[in-house]
Amino acid sequence: MSLKDEFKAFIMKGNVIDLAVAVVVGGAFGKIVTAFVEGIVMPLVTIVLPANVKWEEWVLGKFRVGAVLGATVNFLIISLVIFLVLIKLLGKFVKKEEAPAAEPTTKECPACLEQVPLKATRCKHCTSQL
Repeated sequence: MSLKDEFKAFIMKGNVIDLAVAVVVGGAFGKIVTAFVEGIVMPLVTIVLPANVKWEEWVLGKFRVGAVLGATVNFLIISLVIFLVLIKLLGKFVKKEEAPAAEPTTKECPACLEQVPLKATRCKHCTSQL
């Protein structure tokens, strides 16, 4: 098989295509959540803080502590929203498929209570007739 054919087979696998779709949808959803955080949540945070405090601009020497703090708050809020929306809310709508019960392959010997193959006519442990 040529390199071209191997690459084509790799790209056409379902999990690669699913991953590509998930990245695109995740990027679009990320923009929605970012707009929510920047437009609604962060203004509410600034209401709680004193009016003259711009915490995004806090510095400690040459370190921009406020920028890191802002990015951390954004991350935590985005993670919370994704958890609540995708995991909790959408998880309720997705039906969980139950695995079909497997057919038994063994049975219990009534004399010694050991497991023996289902088709066995004599127990290999105690030689009782089954």
